Amino acid sequence: MGLHISKRRTPPPMVANAPPKLRVIARESQWSLTEYVCSAGPHDRTFEERHDRVLIALVTSGTFRYRTDTGEGILYPGAFLLGNAGSCYECGHEHSHGDRCLALHLDPELVGEIASSSAASNHSHFRTAILPAVPDLASITASIQQSSKSLTKLALEEAVLTAAETVVRIVATNHTPPRKPKPAATRRMATVFNYIDARLGSDLSLAELSAQVAMSKYHFIRTFKHTSGITPHQYILSRRIGTAATALRATKKTVASIALDYGFGDLSTFNHYFRRVMGTTPTAYRLRYTSINDLKQRFSIDR
Repeated sequence: MGLHISKRRTPPPMVANAPPKLRVIARESQWSLTEYVCSAGPHDRTFEERHDRVLIALVTSGTFRYRTDTGEGILYPGAFLLGNAGSCYECGHEHSHGDRCLALHLDPELVGEIASSSAASNHSHFRTAILPAVPDLASITASIQQSSKSLTKLALEEAVLTAAETVVRIVATNHTPPRKPKPAATRRMATVFNYIDARLGSDLSLAELSAQVAMSKYHFIRTFKHTSGITPHQYILSRRIGTAATALRATKKTVASIALDYGFGDLSTFNHYFRRVMGTTPTAYRLRYTSINDLKQRFSIDR
């Protein structure tokens, strides 16, 4: 099953006593990302449920009490709620009213792979119920929140798997240094680089790229990043911007045509990324180098 991304708007707050309202942001065969909005307050009944899958949930607003077999405490914005598959849990709002969370549900098999690959450990069971909003998690917190608004499937999957890896390594393995990919796996990345360069205008996915080297998507991201120093999404974006810049200087194609040729879905998206990377707009970039080339030609003729 391919990745499905929902573009529905965030649900509005609910009336008291209603169950949490959810919005599925994206789902894939091994994980899903969902936003939960709860309006419960001090006078509402505490509810008990069971985690069907492994859960990593970032609290984005509000506070509430959480209790499960690994502990209990108060969750607040920036903190992570952790749940093991099959564990029962209880949530309550004795001292607050309402909250919002971005919940990442993961198959236990995927969490086991992440624990084994990132920390050389087979222990994938969370030993605590809550991960505080420590500074080390600031970038992951930002990436999860940004992933809920992501424009590309590749960027969203990278953010989800990177967040899961970071949390699993910190909580389940006590900051064990990540295990490096094997040299043979690293050498196979040359195939992927060539594959990407030949298809820069295509809507590339992690499933497609990882299939080229017969790796799981998670293992592929780790190996690619170890080899190149950047993620697949960052590499593809860099190559698209670079080749688009060359086309702006070397051809007379319209900016919109070049944007579509190199995999940008629309002109505004292309303008945004081009300006962020190159420090100027595509049109201004083209005019600048057109002027430089004109001056070179005139200087050559004068001589």
